[in-house]
Amino acid sequence: MTKILILGGGGMVGQKLANHLLASGLSGYKALDITLFDMAFPLKQDGRLRCITGSLTNAQNITMLAQLRPDIVFHLASIVSGEAESNFDAGWQINMFTMWHYLEALKALHIGSNGAYVPKIIFTSSIAVFGGPFPEQIDDTFLSAPQTSYGAQKASCELLLSDFSRKGFVDGISLRLPTICVRPGKANLAASSFFSGIIREPLNGQKAILPVDESVRHWHASPRAAAGFLRHAATLDSGLLENRRALNLPGVSCTVAEQIEALRRAAGQSIIKLIKRQPDDTIINIVSSWPRNFTANRARALGFQAEASFDEIIATYIQDDLPNASKASAD
Repeated sequence: MTKILILGGGGMVGQKLANHLLASGLSGYKALDITLFDMAFPLKQDGRLRCITGSLTNAQNITMLAQLRPDIVFHLASIVSGEAESNFDAGWQINMFTMWHYLEALKALHIGSNGAYVPKIIFTSSIAVFGGPFPEQIDDTFLSAPQTSYGAQKASCELLLSDFSRKGFVDGISLRLPTICVRPGKANLAASSFFSGIIREPLNGQKAILPVDESVRHWHASPRAAAGFLRHAATLDSGLLENRRALNLPGVSCTVAEQIEALRRAAGQSIIKLIKRQPDDTIINIVSSWPRNFTANRARALGFQAEASFDEIIATYIQDDLPNASKASAD
């Protein structure tokens, strides 16, 4: 039995991952014992999942979660970019110090087992670890120099995980996720939330606010791709990383205008009229410091896959999270 722990398992990506694991398992592993930990969970949960409610800022919870002795940990828990920027102290306490304390707890178990216990840790980092000025396309050697608190917190966690792995306490890998789009459900406090909102809300017959110029370019992958990244990372031989334990993941680079055109092709002109332009200087400033395009050559060579176009990302959302949208007809 392989013990799997998903920190942040009540969130959208955590729920997608858990469902994928239940449906398809994990290559190379037989039976899976899956535990989710988060502040809250959706009302309906599969009975095969063990759900624990709590906060990672609680030291007792950190100890309890370590003592579960998971074989694989998917560390997805954090507060989002906009909240981390507006609440400096909470961002560092939740996004960085919880990682330090959890790794310390796992290190103690490793030492107590005379080195026999070495859990695999898959951490969801972010492309926010990069800051401008940017080249046309960021390659796998580009400097990590974040220009937001959220990006700095994610970069700090990457370094912690890399060093604990270097010492043999854990076996970690950091996945620099593209912005996940189209996210189902309600908008959150992430500065990037509008990228999903301008697609999701119109497809649900609701108005959407566009706070940036249509020329803004960004890097995207679907929730389905995100779950695939995580599952693939769990089966990857970390020796192939050659001690460079952070990966820029594949995605789709497109402008907001190209997003809107893909939505027009998928659902028609009337849907586009639900997008309302309302500039927001705070979001404009945050998004302007984010990268726009990647080569992701290392990750692709290691077998990570994402969509090839934003049309495909919209189609994935319609198929996975909005089945009735397939009935919509283009104008």
